[in-house]
Amino acid sequence: MDDELLELQRQFEFAQQAKSSIRLSERNVVELVQKLHELRIIDFELLHTVSGKEYITPEQLRHEIAGEVKKLGRVSLIDLADTTGVDLYHVEKQAQLVVSEDPGLMLIQGEIISQSYWDSVAEEIDERLQECSQIALAELAAQLHVGSELVASVLEPRLGTMVKGRLEGGQLYTPAYVARICAMVRGASRGITVPTNLSVLWSALQQLLQEMEGATGVAVEGSFFQSLFNRLVKEGEVLGTLRAGVHWTPTVFAIAQKECVDSFFSQDSFISYDALQKLGISQPIQFLQSRYPEGIPLVAAFVHPSLTEMLDAAIEDAIERGSWLDSLSVLPASFGSQDAYKIVSICPSVQSALKANKALIMGDSYIFSSSYVKDVYDRLEKEMETFSHSRSSTNMLGDDSHLVKEAKARQDLSPFETGSESGNSKRGTEKGSKKKKGESSGTKTVSAEGDSENEDYIPTKSKKNQKKRKDTSSSQVSDSRKGAKKDSIKPQEEIVPSEEWLMQKLMVLVPDFEEQGVDDPQTILKHLADYLRPMLINYWKDRRKALFTENVEKMKRLLDNLQRKLDESFLNMQLYEKALDLFEDDQSTSVTLHRHLLRTVATSIADMLFQNLDVHNKLKNGTQFEDSQSSEGISLSPGERTAMAKSFPGSQSKRALAVVEALEGKRVETFMAALRDLAEESGLLLKKLDKKLERTLLHSYRKELTSQVSAETDPVSLLPKVVSLLYMQVHSRALQAPGRAISVAVTRLKDKLDDSAYKILTDFQTATVTLLALMSAATGDEQDCTSDRILSKKELLGSQMPALKALVLGSSQS
Repeated sequence: MDDELLELQRQFEFAQQAKSSIRLSERNVVELVQKLHELRIIDFELLHTVSGKEYITPEQLRHEIAGEVKKLGRVSLIDLADTTGVDLYHVEKQAQLVVSEDPGLMLIQGEIISQSYWDSVAEEIDERLQECSQIALAELAAQLHVGSELVASVLEPRLGTMVKGRLEGGQLYTPAYVARICAMVRGASRGITVPTNLSVLWSALQQLLQEMEGATGVAVEGSFFQSLFNRLVKEGEVLGTLRAGVHWTPTVFAIAQKECVDSFFSQDSFISYDALQKLGISQPIQFLQSRYPEGIPLVAAFVHPSLTEMLDAAIEDAIERGSWLDSLSVLPASFGSQDAYKIVSICPSVQSALKANKALIMGDSYIFSSSYVKDVYDRLEKEMETFSHSRSSTNMLGDDSHLVKEAKARQDLSPFETGSESGNSKRGTEKGSKKKKGESSGTKTVSAEGDSENEDYIPTKSKKNQKKRKDTSSSQVSDSRKGAKKDSIKPQEEIVPSEEWLMQKLMVLVPDFEEQGVDDPQTILKHLADYLRPMLINYWKDRRKALFTENVEKMKRLLDNLQRKLDESFLNMQLYEKALDLFEDDQSTSVTLHRHLLRTVATSIADMLFQNLDVHNKLKNGTQFEDSQSSEGISLSPGERTAMAKSFPGSQSKRALAVVEALEGKRVETFMAALRDLAEESGLLLKKLDKKLERTLLHSYRKELTSQVSAETDPVSLLPKVVSLLYMQVHSRALQAPGRAISVAVTRLKDKLDDSAYKILTDFQTATVTLLALMSAATGDEQDCTSDRILSKKELLGSQMPALKALVLGSSQS
């Protein structure tokens, strides 16, 4: 067999060395190879080399690649392309097949690396590690020109075998170095006695290592410390509790913490959550509930049931005595109102008392027995009578500081319904200066010039005439006032006791709050007032509703009487106003007469109207008002009149203020217009003076004056009546003249009387002026002499009175 093989070799060698007689060019060879491919004689793939002069099969290329890797251990694909002379594309393709077929190879970043190469690298790393104690993976990766992840993945399976060390946090450490660091961690951990964040501890250890190893040392990652620490905790070499991976609480601290909590809680029967927070217990409620299951968690503290029992006994005693208790006075000083309310609400005595309506909890910490509250309420209910009277007197004095208006003013249908009681006139302090108006029957006298304008004569009408006008006016205005009276029976506001008023009353009625040393009596008073006030308001509203029902009939009578009086007074005012036309050519006298009429008749009308409207508003608001309380007939001062006008509601107040302003003016017609506006706003009707009524009134006025002149015995009082009667006879005008205007009025009668009659009148006037001058000058040592002269003058006037009476009475009869 061997001989045959040798023979074949010799023949093959001879064939190779024999020179062919036919030579082919490269082009012919290429064409021949292509033809063989077409004929499928060559049925495998052929790869061209970079030079284009050679062909290579893929199997051969793979064989050469594997040979290079086996020889070098780590080969770049680019180097393989240069070595084999094949394009890089084919090299990469075949390299992938080589790597896939051999598990001991890897293709990383354009390089084929064998496991033998990594074994040699691991041996080199181990030698270096033993010299340096620690090596950074980043440094190794830089030297090997690969990534740190690749180095870590290669070294991990070789740790403990080929590489005697520990990989932690990107660092390789020798076992001795790891033991050294572990000892440092153990010592530092055992030295901690309070809860600590481990990241702070690791930072301190890192700084210590840098100081020990200098600039050449490699920084140790905190994760390395943490892993060593976790192993120590697991093995029981370090005792404590680890939360969230970094919060370490040593066992020694936990023991001291529990002992402190137990000591405080056992002594005081409570402990605040703030105290536990200071001890480092972040979840105090859960901690205390797990340790003391019988305890009671409050808002800011944790209490033992014994504290509740103590408070329960104090509350039960207060309820039985019909008293009250501030639970904060029994509980520790650190307890707040919320804690007090929670612990009070769980007391058995409070729960049973609340179910039986024997107790009330006010605020958060005050417990009142129901009997105590009822007693206070009964006393306050009696005080509401005082509130009613004080409200009325306050309206008189213009001080509503203790009243609170709780309802908005309604949109009223009648002017009587818009208004408030605040700002009423201050009349209480001025009653001493008031005087009752005398009967308007002309008994007041008018002296000669220089006498006071207020001492004037105002005649009245007969009862028969009054009754006639009453029937006429009431029939005309009854229809116009029906709607106003219906709408005006509705109160426009609710005036109720304020919280301040109630607290003041409670301070007087229940002085034991201060006597028992309550730190802030205003707080408990406010809670008590807040509870009692709604009940008192309901009582007050019910009472006012009852009073209002009673006042409806009084309001109806009041408006009827007011309309009748207003008809009579306004008709008289119109009658007196017509006499003023006689003096329009004399500006000075005209102003005097206008002012006189405004300050006498107009003022009495305004006072009468204001007082009746004020009473009507009070009745409408539910104020108890007896007929005997009416102040009608009392003259008001300008200040009182203004204050009362301001107290009227809404637009009625504006109209009333216009009337007050007109009274201080110089023209009667301004007052008449303002009075009409006020009456219309108040639902009243002012009757206009027509010819028929004027004749009736003048006749009655003349008859009354005649009767008074006939019966008059005082010469001073006789003169103004005579002058008024003469103007009735001559001009058919009802003149109202003050003393300073009598002389002008007499002078204007000169052309209307014969000479003898005029002389009698002027002589009497002159004598009257002289008498009054003597009376005003009677002082001191000359009083006796003056008295004689006064008597003499009176005798003279007495002798002249029959002639003067005959002058006017004769003319009147004719």
